[in-house]
Amino acid sequence: MAVILRPEIAALDPYRQGRPAPADAFKLSSNESPFPTLPAVTEAIAAASVARYPDGSASGLRVRLAERFGVTVDEVHVGAGSVSILHQLAQAAAGPGDEILYSWRSFEAYPGIVTVSGATSVTVPNRADGSHDLPAMAAAVTERTRLVLVCTPNNPTSAIVTGPEFEAFMAEVPDTVLVALDEAYREFVTDPDAVDGIPLLERYPNLVVLRTFSKAYGLAGLRVGYAIGPAYVLDACRATAIALSVTEPAQRAALAALDHEQEYRPQLAELVERRDRIRDGLRAQGWQIPEPQGNFVWLPTGEHTAAAAQLLEAHGIVARVFAPEGIRVTVGEEESVDRLLAAADEVVRTL
Repeated sequence: MAVILRPEIAALDPYRQGRPAPADAFKLSSNESPFPTLPAVTEAIAAASVARYPDGSASGLRVRLAERFGVTVDEVHVGAGSVSILHQLAQAAAGPGDEILYSWRSFEAYPGIVTVSGATSVTVPNRADGSHDLPAMAAAVTERTRLVLVCTPNNPTSAIVTGPEFEAFMAEVPDTVLVALDEAYREFVTDPDAVDGIPLLERYPNLVVLRTFSKAYGLAGLRVGYAIGPAYVLDACRATAIALSVTEPAQRAALAALDHEQEYRPQLAELVERRDRIRDGLRAQGWQIPEPQGNFVWLPTGEHTAAAAQLLEAHGIVARVFAPEGIRVTVGEEESVDRLLAAADEVVRTL
């Protein structure tokens, strides 16, 4: 006989990360940075002790982030990647009988996060341009809604939520409903109309903003993200967190990244220029893609998704496949651009 498990957990597919790529291909499936680690970050990691437990509160990093954003230390929470903080928010805010609302398709971890918390997912379809339909999401809030997840730029479509859209949305959401603004890709945004969550925290007491060092800072392998929001909400996150989960190397690396932030700016500018060049190339081929504002583009391949993914791989491009909707392609090395555009052109011509 087998042990008894929660049936909804036993039926839940585990999160699957982007596929690795063979030696002759480009791995563009995980929205990672294509740049080498900064020497200062490498030195900070090497200086960390792994024989001792880390600072469980990540106090040094929280102090630095509090100073950066003009908030108190208690209004900063650090987790093992921003996805871990999403888990904590869901467990702190919702349980059986409650609802967690989000747009779909969005970050693929959201459904599992909701299920693990015991709550019920309520989804609202994306607009045709891949963006959140915030008026429809506001209308979907009920007395059972405890948490709303808003992802901008949206993963995997790369479309943004604008500032006016978000403020109109927050005006409709009851103050008793927590809103998590997931801004994992904020550093890549160039659209001046895009929402910037942190300046809005003073106006909306039910708002938490999440960001990460995984993407723009190239620390995906160390798992360190953070949230800014009301201290009592983040205290609840800290109560649900796995103790000591943010390692000493991760904390030291994040501090070094902040110390050398100016060295990331050329990398960000290069990636944004490359992203926009890919966008222009795709649209010249006839693709109708959402305006990309993350470090990735979305190919709406629909029923041809599986075949399109095979063509991409034949050209040495391993992307993230979301059948039967589309394919997310990370902006990677410069050498990958021509291969990606050649593959995308073949998709248009043959499928």
